[in-house]
Amino acid sequence: MKNTLSRLAAALSIAASLLAPLGAQAADAYPSKPITLIVPWNAGGAVDLVGRKVSDLMNRNGGVNVLIENIAGASSLIGLAKVAHAVPDGYTFGVATPSLMGAIAQRTTPLRLEDFTIMNQVGIDQLMLAVPKASPANNVEEFVKLMRTKPGGVSIGVPGSNNINHIFAALLAKAANTEYTNVPYTGGSKVLIDLAGNHIDAGVVKPSETISQVKGGLVKAIGVFSNSRVEAMPDLPTFAERKVDVFPYGNVEQVTFLVGPKGVPADRLARAQELFAQVLGSAEYRKFAVDHGMTVTDLRGANMEKVVREVQRTFDTVAPKIFTSGVE
Repeated sequence: MKNTLSRLAAALSIAASLLAPLGAQAADAYPSKPITLIVPWNAGGAVDLVGRKVSDLMNRNGGVNVLIENIAGASSLIGLAKVAHAVPDGYTFGVATPSLMGAIAQRTTPLRLEDFTIMNQVGIDQLMLAVPKASPANNVEEFVKLMRTKPGGVSIGVPGSNNINHIFAALLAKAANTEYTNVPYTGGSKVLIDLAGNHIDAGVVKPSETISQVKGGLVKAIGVFSNSRVEAMPDLPTFAERKVDVFPYGNVEQVTFLVGPKGVPADRLARAQELFAQVLGSAEYRKFAVDHGMTVTDLRGANMEKVVREVQRTFDTVAPKIFTSGVE
């Protein structure tokens, strides 16, 4: 009996030793709780729409509970500051846009790219120029002619200011060798309302905000500020195709991407990037991207950081020329 009990105790001890690592793995499994994705803009906007699509797909198809937290203000800087200062445990990430790079270039924020871990590309909005239905310009050439001949110059509406939309409006005027009036709005929808009402001559807007307006005949799309056409609007030419150089200082794109705080453990960071990549590469997300006038590529980590830093360098060059003293 004693021998039997000894053998039983030994067996239990061995089993416990074998199960211990499994228990430790389960405790350290990542993610083991919901991930917070900070969207640094108001609910209902274009960036929020993208963030919620990612969250929905992560919840349904990725098996990960991702919660959206909207923290708007200061052109995304308040929400992104919270990301930068979050505990780097892999449970807080954020959605960033070139608004961050614009603020960094102008030194209006203490934030720097070095405060973040650059993660996955979420998409690129190929910004385009739209004009009122009643505009005499029906193509790039006619709009450039209008810019050069209209007394006082044309007015171009942009959502916000000191951003990529503003850059493209100014660089289009530079390419046309003329002046224009920059008209900032609180959002793309406001630009489109005044375009439809024929109150401004043009607007630099996202396809996602404009496709329905174009299809409805309320505004006309003129050209794309990109090196490639918008897949959802294949007949719309780029400015480069019409020999109008809107990239004289280097490439700049309206790229949306995921960021985390510095110091996220390498294994958790790699796992998070892979989970997001699976969702962003899914057929459902790619259809969503095309339907909203975006392109998306599986860029992450060092490759994504390279793109972001390229855009930052362009901002650093362009910001002093456009945002303070006008285009040189």
